[in-house]
Amino acid sequence: MKIAIDRSKMIFYVWVGTAYAVLWLLGHLTTFPGTLLQSISNNIWRIVYVLVFNFIFLEYTLPFVLRKRPSVVFNILLGLLALWVHCLFWSFGLYGWRALGIQLHLYTTSPVASSSEQTLTAQMAYSVGSVFFFGIVLHIYNYTRLKQDAQQIRIEKQEAELNYLKSQTNPHFLFNTLNNIYSLARDKSDLAPESILRLSKILRYMLYETGGAYIAIEQELKIINDYIDLEKLRYDASLLINFNYDVEDMRQAVPPLLLMPLVENAFKHGVSETTGRPFVDIHLSVKSRQLTFVVKNSTGFAPEEGRVKENIGLSNLRRQLELLYKEYKLSVQPGGAVFTTTLTINLASHV
Repeated sequence: MKIAIDRSKMIFYVWVGTAYAVLWLLGHLTTFPGTLLQSISNNIWRIVYVLVFNFIFLEYTLPFVLRKRPSVVFNILLGLLALWVHCLFWSFGLYGWRALGIQLHLYTTSPVASSSEQTLTAQMAYSVGSVFFFGIVLHIYNYTRLKQDAQQIRIEKQEAELNYLKSQTNPHFLFNTLNNIYSLARDKSDLAPESILRLSKILRYMLYETGGAYIAIEQELKIINDYIDLEKLRYDASLLINFNYDVEDMRQAVPPLLLMPLVENAFKHGVSETTGRPFVDIHLSVKSRQLTFVVKNSTGFAPEEGRVKENIGLSNLRRQLELLYKEYKLSVQPGGAVFTTTLTINLASHV
């Protein structure tokens, strides 16, 4: 049976072992000053042994003992046996490793004479101390990695959801635009070819310019203008459209097509259902990274008790905002014959 060893985990143990050896070295030098080279040599020799057996104990023995079994008593007996075996390695084993180092002239005995029993106790203290040190650092390391992994999973899940919302929004936008062109074609309008040309420009923009997470607000304004020009082809001169903006920095980054659902709704659920004189009033302001987007449009109905049933465009927009920004507000205000949507975003609060 082949045992897989995590290389990154091995590197982690080497670093922890180095830290433990340095700490033990500093403590030893306070008691026996003037033995720096001897202490360094001894610690290097001992830490190799300790590192290997701590790795075996923490990565293999302990998980094996804690494995879920039908009988808890069996786990306890197995744990006691494993602890006893490792105690032998931590005491007599390290003592033997020390003796081997002395024979190879890699380990130097202390200038202060001590009995074998005292030496064995000292080796045991070194080993057991290392177990607690390695165990605590390993727990902190695993906890940190677990939090990082959970954070990464959350980010990946949000990115997947955001991409799904975008994949819903784009076909929704295309479907509405094709309906407009269908109306022109059904009426045999001479404007149908021009509308198809404008749609191709918009699709080219969506295909090649909106692949990234953010675009310059200048590009977002361009696509809104193109969409408004496309919608104008469906209506006569009775439609009043006012689109103005006050943008401090045209290079300010915004998510692509984030504002488009509000413009779409103004035409699809407002202008197209207006029996009187239809109008759309759009204003965009971006100052000090504070975005305000206000869309007012005429409407042919008044929602019951001021309630508004949100379509896929608005619901998707709300969820995208939730995933993209920490500080935002989207309010929808029906008011008789005028429908007002206001979006405010602190662009500096992006997640």
